[in-house]
Amino acid sequence: MSKVLRYSFLFIGLGLLILAASVSEASAQISEILKRMDANNKSLQSLKADVTMVKYDPVLKTSDISHGSTSYLPETKKQKRYLRFEWTTKPVEQMSLSGDNYELYKPSINTVYVGKVQKSKNPAGFNALSFVSMSRDQLRTNYTVVYLGEERIKDGTATWHLQLTPKITASYKVAELWVDGNGMPRQAKTTEQNNSSTTILLSNIKKNETIKASVFVLDYDRKKVKKQKM
Repeated sequence: MSKVLRYSFLFIGLGLLILAASVSEASAQISEILKRMDANNKSLQSLKADVTMVKYDPVLKTSDISHGSTSYLPETKKQKRYLRFEWTTKPVEQMSLSGDNYELYKPSINTVYVGKVQKSKNPAGFNALSFVSMSRDQLRTNYTVVYLGEERIKDGTATWHLQLTPKITASYKVAELWVDGNGMPRQAKTTEQNNSSTTILLSNIKKNETIKASVFVLDYDRKKVKKQKM
């Protein structure tokens, strides 16, 4: 065997060893991140946060940015999940989720849209925030998880960046998560089949504070508002 061939096999062997080590390291990193996410999920009794939502249109190449706040109670054996968005920038809107049922109130047209989350196409970021309540087993079962590295998000928080490709039917083709050291998803992005995307950034997070049930009741005149099913 010539020296050239021997060195070629040596370099190939070394390359495969390096690749295997990198894959193993990434797998261990993913396991640790999902472990912390699972612990965060189990300890989370309530969540309040400021929210920035960016919706990107790939055709127009424009982004619509909304600012607001959210309140969240996870599903337990004794209660269904509750979630509310309050958008304070145009368009001013309120959204509330109870179990799988949601309401979207648009004051500008005095209309409330009602529907089921599972039948809706990513209503105002519900898909993006759903990762907060997913267990480690659910993430591994329903998604192919890839570790993309460490990254600081817009507010300066150091995070781990994950890519999640659905193994199940979903309204989006890929999702991305930015998870902090405590296992809390701080930013989530979902990308649709047409490459439009929704990114949700959580800031000023407050965990496990008391949230009154009235928070999840939208503020509109039930006698005068128009209702439309989605």
